[in-house]
Amino acid sequence: MESFLDRSQDTDLNGLLRELDSRVRGNTRRSIRLRAWKMTVVGSYAVKRAMDIAGSLVGMILLSPVYLAIAAAVKLTSPGPVIFSQVRVGRYGRHFKFYKFRSMYIDAEARKEELMAQNESKDGVIFKMKDDPRITKVGKFLRRTSLDELPQLWNVFIGDMSLVGPRPPVPKEVQEYTLEDRKRLDVIPGITCLWQIMGRSEIPFREQVRLDKEYILAPSVWKDIVILLKTVPAILGGKGAY
Repeated sequence: MESFLDRSQDTDLNGLLRELDSRVRGNTRRSIRLRAWKMTVVGSYAVKRAMDIAGSLVGMILLSPVYLAIAAAVKLTSPGPVIFSQVRVGRYGRHFKFYKFRSMYIDAEARKEELMAQNESKDGVIFKMKDDPRITKVGKFLRRTSLDELPQLWNVFIGDMSLVGPRPPVPKEVQEYTLEDRKRLDVIPGITCLWQIMGRSEIPFREQVRLDKEYILAPSVWKDIVILLKTVPAILGGKGAY
């Protein structure tokens, strides 16, 4: 089994750094600039990863009573597993198993095709429906409060996701991406992001892509902290939660 340190290493980034090293070899000034840039990139990544590990671990420990209460509510009110898992697409197209508390009936995927004509997503790439009949009564509450997302703290802890980053899509959605849309896959996906704090499901897909690219082009630890702080009132407000 890979260690957490092994999983956090970015082989694509390491390959790029090796290539740049070979190009500037023999040029002292460029070599110094490259080393400074490498320290900035690696340092920023290390700080973000440290925040993710610490934040997810503390969150899972402090919220353990909430986990147990939600698990009991899900199990007692509808048949099926407590945890719903699904294949999602992470950084550079890598697939991983994504976890949520189950908020739908167990036949939800089979019934999705029947409801496609009622898709309220303006762009058609993602499926959104305010009064989705596949959602359980407990599931409606979990979705409105985003408590169904809590198991993703484990995804963050093991390195599949980050606390902040573009939401991870399902493979079927990625198949419909344009080359421009695929820029969302240039960073580790997250639990919360810019469009999550600005309206969630009310934000059209193309606007979600634009906001995700805005985040990717100017990443910073401070920006992550601000997004995390704004996530709480966004959840309490419930705007776009369905």
